Amino acid sequence: MRGVVVLLLLLTVLPAAAQQSPADGPRQNTFDLILDTYVRDGFVYYRALKLERARLDQYVIQLGATEVNRLPRDAQLAFWLNAYNALVLRTVIDRYPILGASANYPKQSIRQIPGAFDRLPHNVAGRVLTLDQIEQTMLAEFHDPRVNLAIGRGAVGGGRLRSEAFTPERLQEQLAAVAAECVNRSECVRVDPDANTLAVSPVFSWREKDFVAAYGSAAPAIFAERSPLERAVLAFVGPRLLTAEREALGKNTFRLIYLPFDWSLNDLTGRGGR
Repeated sequence: MRGVVVLLLLLTVLPAAAQQSPADGPRQNTFDLILDTYVRDGFVYYRALKLERARLDQYVIQLGATEVNRLPRDAQLAFWLNAYNALVLRTVIDRYPILGASANYPKQSIRQIPGAFDRLPHNVAGRVLTLDQIEQTMLAEFHDPRVNLAIGRGAVGGGRLRSEAFTPERLQEQLAAVAAECVNRSECVRVDPDANTLAVSPVFSWREKDFVAAYGSAAPAIFAERSPLERAVLAFVGPRLLTAEREALGKNTFRLIYLPFDWSLNDLTGRGGR
């Protein structure tokens, strides 16, 4: 009887295990635990994470040795999204607390770290890459503009950092949530009927090519005379707006403007965090 029970358990477990890629399992669970512990509503307990950094450091080491090229598409994309966000966290805690002197950015900003995005090297999947190279080459290869809203960039104006890791099994669901969150965040989208404006994150203009390719042809015909990027933005945000906001934009008299990107560190310390 015991043998039958064991056999049934194996038949239940093995199919699920067989679906796991080498990039899943313990490594993925480690980052999920890190995010669940130190991230709240997109903000990070950087001070606590720095004091308890061993788990993150070990995860980053594992990123360098992970082979991803032969994985399914969603597994690869989940890997690169998690890698980018993890490397931003480590970049910040390596120099935390940040008290920069540049007048171009807030004193507490990842931008106060010299070369944070374009010069600091990271070992990822057997390659040496900067954060900019991960974003502009590895992530760009997937041609999904939602990824640009899924990376936190260590900034209040960046994508809302989730309290969970991206996973191959739930990736499309998670990216759909990322898109919905953007429309509901004032740092990402604001419709002002009184000023007759649609204000959006500059990320849309930074990654214009991706947004136009994915959404440019999906805007309602009433917006046919708008620029390709305007049509793409409208197609992206429209289905997720409140009825009153859609009606205001439907008059097609609004101006599209870009919000200033808030490079303030997304630090929960001092905001009620520990």
